[in-house]
Amino acid sequence: MLARGDITVIFDAEDRPDPDQLKKVVVAFSKSAPEVSCVQAKLNYYNPDQNLLTRWFTTEYSMWFELLLPGLDADGAPIPLGGTSNHFLTERLRELGAWDPYNVTEDADLGIRLHRAGFRTAMVDSTTLEEANSDLKNWIRQRSRWIKGYIQTYLVHMRNPLLLLRQAGFKGFLSFQLLVGGTFIFLLNPIFWLLTTLFFFTQAGFIQAMFPTFIFYLAAFMLFVGNFVFLYLNVAGSIQRGLFGLAKYALISPLYWGLMSVAAWKGFIQLITNPFYWEKTEHGLHAPAAAAVGAAPAPAAVASRPAQAAVDPRAARTAAGSVAAEPQRELVGAAADPVGKR
Repeated sequence: MLARGDITVIFDAEDRPDPDQLKKVVVAFSKSAPEVSCVQAKLNYYNPDQNLLTRWFTTEYSMWFELLLPGLDADGAPIPLGGTSNHFLTERLRELGAWDPYNVTEDADLGIRLHRAGFRTAMVDSTTLEEANSDLKNWIRQRSRWIKGYIQTYLVHMRNPLLLLRQAGFKGFLSFQLLVGGTFIFLLNPIFWLLTTLFFFTQAGFIQAMFPTFIFYLAAFMLFVGNFVFLYLNVAGSIQRGLFGLAKYALISPLYWGLMSVAAWKGFIQLITNPFYWEKTEHGLHAPAAAAVGAAPAPAAVASRPAQAAVDPRAARTAAGSVAAEPQRELVGAAADPVGKR
């Protein structure tokens, strides 16, 4: 790893971070517990209203970064890192061995390894805007890689479940099972949807035999209560982000879950046939007018620094450089009263 500064920052090439994000991160590190080794910024999109797919994508990200990850942070649970706006203490990053070049969601894997090593990830109230994928085929390629990588991460860390339990603790172990292991739900959903539809129209006895009374009522509970909870969280995340106009689209997000299952099966099959293949995502598909909506200007702190060599060439990312020790002190002085949420 070529980074030389005290803090190593990862941005994607099309990112638009808040102008004061680096200042907030330096302040966050200075006020955090010693075990905090990574600060993750919130992510969202600058083209949410381009089409229905970008609206769904934005409601999902709003729930994830406005509600779920801050909740995990508050609870001290492991946080699977987002793919950008990760700010690491360079020394700790080296200690962890940096990124796994064979995992196609190497950021999520690194977040779990960080927690297992006894370190913590903290969320910072600063947002980086990205381009929401607006093309369905392109979205399926991207999402299939994400789900494939989450399955990879689950299988890698579950090679020794007892060791994972001991290192992550019961709460961290349970969180990992639900959040990362829960990815398998996207593979199972189409099967249960098909069985439910088939039974509704045919009353097939073999389906009834597969689901005795206890299982039937448990499944019915999950169908109504579980889906309501997820719908509520998507609506709440959009409102928390201030995207009130997207709340109504969150109500039809079960259609979006169907698309996730398509991508999940693509990723699962590819995990078997071509496990380390990186599905490329095409960028720059947003409408020209959409790019200006809610876009934050490029931060001067990033623009003025020479970029470091990318620390993860497989991800084809732009490393926004390392914040050297002397500039850190300058940034702390300039950010004594960091600006609140956008």
